[in-house]
Amino acid sequence: MSHDRIMFPRSIRPIVVEALDDSRIVFIAGARQVGKTTLASSIITDERPMRFFTLDDRATREAALSDPAGFVAGMNGPAFIDEIHRAPDLLLELKKAVDPPRGDTSPGRFLITGSANILASKKIQDALTGRIDRVRMWPLSQSEIQGGSINIVDELLAGRAPQVTGAVVGHQAFVPIVATGGYPEAGLRGSGRPRSRWFSNYIETTIDRDLKEIADAQRIGDMGRLLRLLATQSANLVNYSKIARRLEMDHKTAQHYTTILEQMFLVHRLSAWRPGLGAREATTQKVYITDAAMLAYLLGASEARIDTDDQVTGKICETFVMTEVMKHASWALEQVRIYHYQRPNADIDLIIENQRGDIAAIEVKAAATLTEDDWQTIAKLRDARPDRFAAGIVIYSGEQTVPLGDRLWAVPYAGLWT
Repeated sequence: MSHDRIMFPRSIRPIVVEALDDSRIVFIAGARQVGKTTLASSIITDERPMRFFTLDDRATREAALSDPAGFVAGMNGPAFIDEIHRAPDLLLELKKAVDPPRGDTSPGRFLITGSANILASKKIQDALTGRIDRVRMWPLSQSEIQGGSINIVDELLAGRAPQVTGAVVGHQAFVPIVATGGYPEAGLRGSGRPRSRWFSNYIETTIDRDLKEIADAQRIGDMGRLLRLLATQSANLVNYSKIARRLEMDHKTAQHYTTILEQMFLVHRLSAWRPGLGAREATTQKVYITDAAMLAYLLGASEARIDTDDQVTGKICETFVMTEVMKHASWALEQVRIYHYQRPNADIDLIIENQRGDIAAIEVKAAATLTEDDWQTIAKLRDARPDRFAAGIVIYSGEQTVPLGDRLWAVPYAGLWT
């Protein structure tokens, strides 16, 4: 049985089905083994019947690579093509197949999946503008795993906070959860060595296989080391010069290789929010590993260490919350962007901004008790942007949601999956 399909319905599903109603080509993009094929296979079984082709199959892949035009021409109707990044030239043939005067311009013509963001290529991006709808799919969220109904992004931008009571208090509110992460298969492996082996094989296979297909990287052998170095920087401002020195490469090369890892959905970068409140806001990006359990593996951190090592605890907690918010944003009612905010002696972990310019703020703490210092910067932001500020929360390991003032709350970790 498929772990993520049977047990955990995916919240992104209605977004994919809706996109098939509107766009000629729909691309589900995400890391390996997050459940893209399972989801797409379910959709073409239930909502949108299509033929199924997987480029993981050698004969199919060779046919697509040797004669992409003939491969697409022979499909005769709507088709689901899995692992499209293994034959990216197919995308230009799909474009021809959906373009007038001879192409089929009806929506839902092709559903494609890929574990590398091939749309990062400007050539392909320009060719497919207006024809393709990309839906990002991340590892399982805790709300999918635990059956939660609240979307934290929509809730905060509506000026509300999840109302939680009776939550687990202290580090056990998050330690087992962040150590398990959101990869369906990793979640089945138990803790300790079985899960570590899974991540080891996953990272090695992903870099060895996908990287060679999407990038002309001269030093592929350094990618694993770069990923581990980025793990030590997760939830921090990224310093490419420092990373480059460790890897004995040019800082521009380190930045380029980080971009490739981002295109593989293994890391994610947050830009700085620049509200114009002062001339000294930092503009440096933050970098995150896209799954808390993968981060723990890369750091060599057991559950006991996540619980007791303050440096590891804070890094993993903020990474976990950012990735959960990122997942919620992918199926939120409102289209949003996520940022960090940094000023001298003051920062806010996450800023969520919608297209109207309304904002919500999130600070992440591991502790079960808070002091006013923990929400002071968010309060200052509220006072500086009173008409645009929707809500601010401090995620903490306390028992219940507590009001902290006008549009401010302390919210237990469980508020992310209520």
